Amino acid sequence: MSLDLSDVKRLAVLAQLELTPGQADQTLDKLNGIFALVEQMRAVDTTGVLPLNHPIAAIRPDLGLRLREDVVTEPNRREDYQKNAPATQDGLYLVPKVID
Repeated sequence: MSLDLSDVKRLAVLAQLELTPGQADQTLDKLNGIFALVEQMRAVDTTGVLPLNHPIAAIRPDLGLRLREDVVTEPNRREDYQKNAPATQDGLYLVPKVID
């Protein structure tokens, strides 16, 4: 995939950017370079490669982020918090309607 100058100008309008012709040419080159890199990355065969949550762990397993267990550590205090609310129903806060 590659862009042409009209695509860059359209993107600039959508992003509300004012680009000079020189800046538009530079932007076109940079964007096409990014797309070329993406195409190179797509060409790599990754069959059988498991995804990593932390890429550094592939090189240095001792430096991988240490994640805590996903367990509840706080009690459910919804009722305590809702005691001060002006209106609640079924565990939800009721607020005045502001949009018709």
